[in-house]
Amino acid sequence: MHVLSLSDRCILLLLFSASNIPTFPAKPSASPPPPPPVGRRRRLAVDYYAETCPQLEMLVGSVTSQQFKETPVSAPATIRLFFHDCFVEGCDGSVLVETEKENKTTPLEREAEENTDLSQEGFDTIKKAKSLVENHCPSLVSCADILAIAARDFIHLAGGPYYQVKKGRLDGKLSKAVNVPRNIPRSNSTVDQLIDLFSSKGLTVKDLVVLSGAHTIGYAHCRQFLTRLYNFKGSRKPDPNIDFKLLKELRMSCPEFGGGSNVVLPLDVTTPFSFDNGYFIDLEKNMGLLGSDQALFLDPRTKPVVMEMARDKQKFFEAFSNAMDKMGSIGVNSGRHGEIRRDCSVLS
Repeated sequence: MHVLSLSDRCILLLLFSASNIPTFPAKPSASPPPPPPVGRRRRLAVDYYAETCPQLEMLVGSVTSQQFKETPVSAPATIRLFFHDCFVEGCDGSVLVETEKENKTTPLEREAEENTDLSQEGFDTIKKAKSLVENHCPSLVSCADILAIAARDFIHLAGGPYYQVKKGRLDGKLSKAVNVPRNIPRSNSTVDQLIDLFSSKGLTVKDLVVLSGAHTIGYAHCRQFLTRLYNFKGSRKPDPNIDFKLLKELRMSCPEFGGGSNVVLPLDVTTPFSFDNGYFIDLEKNMGLLGSDQALFLDPRTKPVVMEMARDKQKFFEAFSNAMDKMGSIGVNSGRHGEIRRDCSVLS
């Protein structure tokens, strides 16, 4: 086991290439009715754009495949972007907004403290995909749908499951930083807090554990787990629930006072570039990076699910696909409450 320093990460990202990019399964040939007008309530469906933009997934896929090959960090960046979007006011693309035409004094979601670490590669991916889609299907496909498809693509490209993405979301008309703090899990959240948050989104305890498995290809900054290494719960000692060898290596990369502010380390310390169930296996060995992750193995309500996912990768893939479908349906906008933005970064 080796924990990656920032320089290690730069080198190894070059190895995380798409030389064996999996192919995407063919889409169903069904021809459903066209999507209803924006003014009516929309229902999510896999074949939502079958008549209005049948090449949608191919267009987005061409961008995600290229991004995965050229900037592999786009994968965890975009997946995390999708999570942060859906958990705040629903899956409405509001986290993508950079400019609000009428009110430039109100901080946007993207500017909230909890979102300052969102990687630019995720935003770049959606911007490129949206531009390509607009060239072929102008004003027809929401940014929210493109983000959902791109997140799925990257999961599959990194070795994870391929699942059908239901579509038909509208983009939100609001983006406010004030809505972010209470809706985003923290690196030191307790299991009680996590269960309450996920429950408020209509997600179960199993969904919580399974969706946390997305950390199998994610990264975290030293500051997000520094207290675990040096001052756990104010004890001036490290978290006792952390592997000793891992602790030593983490302390080398993340000194207690300065020097590690720009260092990022993989949340899955054993297979950081593969979307697999290694994250859960790490938790069983007390090798979870974040306190909120390791807590899932320590709590009797979540531990059985961790162990189940660690035993069977395919079972994890199936459960993860189902949980992503549920999460992707949170707070979907309809009618006058939504829009289709031509530029994902600007509210109409």
